[in-house]
Amino acid sequence: MTEPRPHGFWNFLCVLGRGVNMVRLVILNLVFFLFLFLLIVLVAGLFASARSERTIQSNSVLVLKPEGRLVEQYSAAPLRRLIAGLSGNAPKQVQLRDLVNAIDAAAADKRISRILLEPEDLQGGGFAALREVGAALDRFRAAGKPVVVWAANLEQGQYYLAAHSDRILLDPQGGVLIAGLANYRLFYKDLLDKLGVDVHLFRVGQFKSAAEPYILDHASPESKQADSYWMGGLWDAYLAEVAKLRKLDPKTLRNDIDSLAEQIAGTQGNLSQLALNQHLVDGLATRAELEKMMLDEGVPVAEKGQGFRQVSLARYGANLLGDSNAFAGGVAIVVAEGEIVGGRQPQGSIGGESTAELIRTARLDHRTKALVLRVNSPGGEVYAAEQIRREIELTKQAGIPVVVSMGDVAASGGYWISMNADRIYAEPNTITGSIGIFGMFFTVPNTLDKLGVKSDGVGTGPLAGAFDMSRPLDPKISTMIQAIINKGYHDFVGNVAKARGKEYSAIDTIAQGRVWTGQQALDNGLVDQLGGLGDAVTDAAGRAKLGKGYPVRYTEAPLGGFEQFMVGLNESATVHVMQSYGIHLPSWLAQLPTMAPELKLLQTAQSGRPNVYAYCFCSPR
Repeated sequence: MTEPRPHGFWNFLCVLGRGVNMVRLVILNLVFFLFLFLLIVLVAGLFASARSERTIQSNSVLVLKPEGRLVEQYSAAPLRRLIAGLSGNAPKQVQLRDLVNAIDAAAADKRISRILLEPEDLQGGGFAALREVGAALDRFRAAGKPVVVWAANLEQGQYYLAAHSDRILLDPQGGVLIAGLANYRLFYKDLLDKLGVDVHLFRVGQFKSAAEPYILDHASPESKQADSYWMGGLWDAYLAEVAKLRKLDPKTLRNDIDSLAEQIAGTQGNLSQLALNQHLVDGLATRAELEKMMLDEGVPVAEKGQGFRQVSLARYGANLLGDSNAFAGGVAIVVAEGEIVGGRQPQGSIGGESTAELIRTARLDHRTKALVLRVNSPGGEVYAAEQIRREIELTKQAGIPVVVSMGDVAASGGYWISMNADRIYAEPNTITGSIGIFGMFFTVPNTLDKLGVKSDGVGTGPLAGAFDMSRPLDPKISTMIQAIINKGYHDFVGNVAKARGKEYSAIDTIAQGRVWTGQQALDNGLVDQLGGLGDAVTDAAGRAKLGKGYPVRYTEAPLGGFEQFMVGLNESATVHVMQSYGIHLPSWLAQLPTMAPELKLLQTAQSGRPNVYAYCFCSPR
């Protein structure tokens, strides 16, 4: 007797089940082998890291060749940065603290005889951050060790760093381009008018020009006046410092820069010879000639017989010791870098909630005896800045001294979060001030009208639908918003006056959205002292009455268990040694999307509500 055949649908389910199970097994195997591969890489990294420390020999040259932007804090999370590095797609960033710490460590390291600085691939980074690196190079030279610079081409930011050396060598086919500072912006009023977009701007501050491009087709006289003053101060400081370092006359240096076109013509376009004639460089040399010079001056030949004995920044930094006493009381540093936006944000941006939480974490850590807030921000949303300022207040109330160290920019909202510190440090070329706020809102009824679209209906009250972008903005609503902006400015100035121990009128005079250099801010009483991050840390430690040898810790977002396992053995070492052995991860791993997209200023101006900002577009180029 024959058995009945399975029903067709049941047969389909069986086949589907076997297929799903097969896919499940494939996925599990892929995850397992990927994890196994990473584990092998990290174990090999441990071995190679230990080996790399032993191979740093005496009379080695520390080669500093920073690539990308000089930042206070990496914009990518550690795990993502590790994977990107192993796959050869690491973001081009150099962390300021890593560079400075390596130079300072090398100054006391008997194995390091000199530094070779190649700054040509360093892109971006403001003058204040470059000044911190330059000060570290000066300390290295003060230890009796020379700093040599070699490059094919140098622009003014790179040259500012190169000037802190004993010798600058330029490739014969290269040149030095120093042009000055500029702050030119695009203006969108005519475009918005053509599109029928109405921009409603509410601001307080004669010089608060951040949103001018949306309401004007040119920079206002007040904006040009203020920009000329602070940029002139920055440029004067640049010329004075470079001239002093290079033993040049500042007036001659300025004249040479201003007449660059004629000077180039005078040398028939030979930029390297022009730089030599102007004493901007000390000699011309190809890379081969540079290597021969190193060997002639006593640097040993490299192990493989090619070039001179050297160690890279990544390899050297990987061997620096970490926190020697994990339980001792010390100074905590919280980095506030980027635009200030609401909520929780990744590294590279300042989140009202996330940055406030970092300060709170540092305060609640029993090891924190003093706090340094390192600020590098042009500002952003007012409420988010206020969330951070309140945590600073609470930290002080807890008996923990707070010192602010201003980096390249600490303006507008960046000043808002700084003002309540016990002491504020800024570099002479820090950009700060811009005490003022504005609000902006777009409406598009004319745009819709051009498309033949109308908006009509009813509301239950005068505010119902008032911020509908498809409707014109009621003048009463404009009056209401301006009153709110006025109150916000009054609070800003009042809080600054209280924090700085001055009258409201005195702060109002130097506020008005006006931007200052660090030196100008010191003259106006907005900062307490000129100095870098190290000075701020020393001050904070003194206020906390810490003795010698106190630890300095950065308070950053905590890592999960898997991330700690992945990066705990020092990612720089792992990336360097794995790449030296020719081991690379698949490039697609570095392309995984970030957990939170970068938010840009003014995007929320189209969110259906007016937004209040303390922001400054004040980074010269």
